Amino acid sequence: MASAAMFAGLVFDEEGRPAEVDWVGQNACYVVLDDDFRRYIDAAQVDRQVLRFLREQVEGQREMAVTTMLEMLGKDDLFTKAAIEASIERMEEAVGQPIPEETRQWLGMLGFRVIIDFHGNVVDIQMPAGGIDEDDE
Repeated sequence: MASAAMFAGLVFDEEGRPAEVDWVGQNACYVVLDDDFRRYIDAAQVDRQVLRFLREQVEGQREMAVTTMLEMLGKDDLFTKAAIEASIERMEEAVGQPIPEETRQWLGMLGFRVIIDFHGNVVDIQMPAGGIDEDDE
């Protein structure tokens, strides 16, 4: 269970309606409508699926991702590289840690969307155009 919904505002149901975020006790949930029934889905369950997908995307371009992060940080030492690679390996452990509001808004403006069914299964992740899979040729 998670105390924060990492992708709040970026999760939608299969009908295109945004999933609300609510709490059951201290546990964050995405709420989707199933007809008139409000289904509470553990946010950690959804967020873990999204992070797994993102890690797989990074793994496909790992060397480029690590190099880009080193350039962004302005560092090129062995310890920083090892820390970045370890962060990629442990990406799914970030479940429950909130993503800053500004970052979520930016992702939403770029077209990042997570589509879930009312069981909490991620059925689609829409990535921004020009994502890491595309070449600028």
